[in-house]
Amino acid sequence: MSDMRLGVVESRFADIIWSLAPIASGELAKRCEKELTWKRTTTYNVLRKLCDRGIFQNDNGIVRAVVSREDFYAAQGESLVNEAFDGSLPAFLAAFTRRKALSADDISKIQKMIDSAGEV
Repeated sequence: MSDMRLGVVESRFADIIWSLAPIASGELAKRCEKELTWKRTTTYNVLRKLCDRGIFQNDNGIVRAVVSREDFYAAQGESLVNEAFDGSLPAFLAAFTRRKALSADDISKIQKMIDSAGEV
């Protein structure tokens, strides 16, 4: 997957696909007309772009996810850390916690992730 970025509207569209896939492209167009007020041509144009980027596949009118939502956003997060923080997760967390305090629950979850990562 060469491009890890989605705009706000593309993200909403991708979330529709991820929540319903596999889905017939005609049904997807109807859903996007209701939820995004898109015309059928807009749905097909955006779908084609996301298929070209390797995120989805439209095979004989059936749209499937090539990349899961979780894998996509994990790769997007990794890309952010690499680009903005020279790949340093501690630098990212330091920047994040300067503006937003972590709850005790957040700290506990992060500690569990750190502990399990050390077990690999």
